[in-house]
Amino acid sequence: VDYACTPEEVQQHFQSCGTVNRVTILTDKFGQPKGFAYVEFVEVDAVQNALLLNESELHGRQLKVSAKRTNIPGMKQYRGRRPNPFFRSRRPFIPGPAYYPAYGYG
Repeated sequence: VDYACTPEEVQQHFQSCGTVNRVTILTDKFGQPKGFAYVEFVEVDAVQNALLLNESELHGRQLKVSAKRTNIPGMKQYRGRRPNPFFRSRRPFIPGPAYYPAYGYG
């Protein structure tokens, strides 16, 4: 979206698709808009209608509309550490009692 767009203008643009629940325009850590927004609809069917507004113009700027990707449970499973062939594990040095030879110097 255009950097000067307000959430109300984005909501008005997508109002014809269905009931808009929320509009979120993302900003960086300085509060400047990043140039994209999320539009949440009440109805699931409204997403398909919103996809029809792909390449439409808002504030003279062409929009790219895509549906939010949903995470599939179980796709990212825990992968353990793979052994590194260049690093062989050694027993760590554990200091024991001090060793003094039986015979000293001198």
